[in-house]
Amino acid sequence: MLLEIRELGFEYAELSHGIRPTLVPGILEAVSKGDIKISSLHNFCPLPMGVTQAAPNLYEFSAEDPRERDLAIKHTLKTLEFAARVKATLVVLHLGSIDMKDYTGKLAGLLEHTTQESKKFQMFKEDALNAREGKKGKFFARMKETLRKILPEVESRGLRLGCENRQALEELPLDADFEEFLREFQSPAMAYWHDTGHAQIKENLGVIEHIRFLQSLAPRLAGFHVHDVIYPARDHMAPSAGTIDFAALKPFVDPRHIKVFELSPSLPLEAVQPGIAHIKSVWGD
Repeated sequence: MLLEIRELGFEYAELSHGIRPTLVPGILEAVSKGDIKISSLHNFCPLPMGVTQAAPNLYEFSAEDPRERDLAIKHTLKTLEFAARVKATLVVLHLGSIDMKDYTGKLAGLLEHTTQESKKFQMFKEDALNAREGKKGKFFARMKETLRKILPEVESRGLRLGCENRQALEELPLDADFEEFLREFQSPAMAYWHDTGHAQIKENLGVIEHIRFLQSLAPRLAGFHVHDVIYPARDHMAPSAGTIDFAALKPFVDPRHIKVFELSPSLPLEAVQPGIAHIKSVWGD
């Protein structure tokens, strides 16, 4: 797996939330031999025993059940330990969600047949935003309390957490709360992680303006998940295959940022290579 990534011309790879424990010996061997370097991990990595497919939301920091929050802490600490073993510097996190129905899928479905300006879409979106605002308090508080419990371990290992923006309306932190959330956690170990596809989906749903949202969080930005979106919500496409204006994002891209192509496994190599070339032509090497 890692050699294939290296042969595509990458010096670094991110280990994502689909890494089974059986893959760990080969990963450690590749890293120790210098075949590739690891830039970052995505929680939970490796997967908990018995879990065989990607499961970044398996245990949530915001869960009402304290046992689930304890498991989220346990497996995040294992991710931090593994990050140190492979010499990664950052762990990307999903931070939790509000327990509410799937408005995101419904809104995206409406956009297949109507526009943001339609009365039906606007009414449903207003219902969604009101519902999540009314329910967020306890979930947001539990999420922050859980995060504080792992932060000392992050700091002691010299790692950073990349708190990722999410595409679903119910996922935390809510877009309007992100700046205040990061101000509350002033530790240098806490950073913002920008997923281009997720932000574009939120813009397509009429919830944020992609560029302004990134601009507001740029001072705490650690890196990017880079992928494109076919309107309204088909993400993890190769850059230039969708609607994201990557040139407009360029002012916020810094050489110090980690940039990870997060592409669908279904994409053929013939689609991946032009996408990589497109980003390099816009953002530079």
